[in-house]
Amino acid sequence: MELQVIKNRFGIIGNSPLLNRAIDIATQVAPTDISVLITGESGSGKEVFSQIIHQLSARKHGPFIAVNCGAIPEGTIDSELFGHEKGSFTGAHEARKGYFEVVSGGTIFLDEVAELPIGTQARLLRVLETGEYLRVGSSKVQKTNVRIVAATNVNVYEAVQRGKFREDLYYRLNTVPLKVPSLRERKEDVYLLFRKFISDFSVKYRSPNIQLNEEAKAILAHYTWPGNIRQLKNVAEQISVLQNGQQEMDAQELIKYLPFEQPMSGLPAKLGQHTDNDFSERDILYKVLFDMKKDLTDLKKVVLDLLQNSGTANEFIADNTNIINKLVQEINPTNLEYTGFQMPMHVNPASQSNSSFQPNNFHSNPYKLDAAIEEVEETLSLEDKEIDYIKKALKKHKGKRKLAAQELGISERTLYRKIKEYDINL
Repeated sequence: MELQVIKNRFGIIGNSPLLNRAIDIATQVAPTDISVLITGESGSGKEVFSQIIHQLSARKHGPFIAVNCGAIPEGTIDSELFGHEKGSFTGAHEARKGYFEVVSGGTIFLDEVAELPIGTQARLLRVLETGEYLRVGSSKVQKTNVRIVAATNVNVYEAVQRGKFREDLYYRLNTVPLKVPSLRERKEDVYLLFRKFISDFSVKYRSPNIQLNEEAKAILAHYTWPGNIRQLKNVAEQISVLQNGQQEMDAQELIKYLPFEQPMSGLPAKLGQHTDNDFSERDILYKVLFDMKKDLTDLKKVVLDLLQNSGTANEFIADNTNIINKLVQEINPTNLEYTGFQMPMHVNPASQSNSSFQPNNFHSNPYKLDAAIEEVEETLSLEDKEIDYIKKALKKHKGKRKLAAQELGISERTLYRKIKEYDINL
């Protein structure tokens, strides 16, 4: 069957190579009767692929049922899947057929299969290997003819390593692995999906068919979409309802519908308006300072390890003075000077070119490095800097949190949380 025909039949939108590969695997495995393990993030559309496998198989006229294993309480999951006898547990007033008995001759889709308890996993393995199972409270062996398609959004192999999932069941289910790509792996499909959702909701809510400008399209494509297609659909619905008759949406309008806490990969610059350059550059400053502190800490460890072997320390230093000087110069910030591993905190920047490593100075007082590094660490308090920025922004905007949050480049909710956390008095 042609790829586009399958997409039209099952409502699949997109032309991503990863998506096309997943559809191709599903169509090839469908006519067989082997089990399939579908992996992919939550909201990426795994259930659609289970429908493809069922509808293109010889079981297409048989029953199909989707079971969310994570939504069924552990105490009743065995009864739901395999059935139970009357009186087998409290509340079992009559016998009940399980899903494997009801769906015999068809396909059962076990969504979030990694959430199954270990005991239930053993029962499922027996069904896969022999087609046999026992009802809860019964000793009579039941037979079933069911094809199992399983899905999960977790790394099953890691769950096996942690003892949360049976290894034999993993290999039995994973006869044919099928990975559904996440939305951030299908950037070329994001706008196509958005247009489809907007078109559907404009009809449903009788709202304008909203268009995005080029900036907004770029944001849509580069947003991480942790909720995948489900999240994109929700955003499209919100826009259709709340845009108040607007025909076109720009980047700043679109950002209002996306959580600020989620990063946007691939964008050339940080989004949002900042009137103070200190706020837009503070992240870069913090990164430089912390990288510098890490380099200093690593150098400190090397030197202290060297001191433990004092017999060869002078010889090592004499042989490697040029290398050590080069290392010191590479990690030398603009407001510090390294001379014999001493770091005066207030020096003339012009003197930096004359800084060098002196073996004699180092060995005369080797522990000056410890004090110097501790002094740097005390001046790099992220919390103090953050409190200072928050206070400045609140003072500038006369206590108005919304404007202060925009100035800081964070959400108003995050600002409120930090005010409470740091006990900042307005």
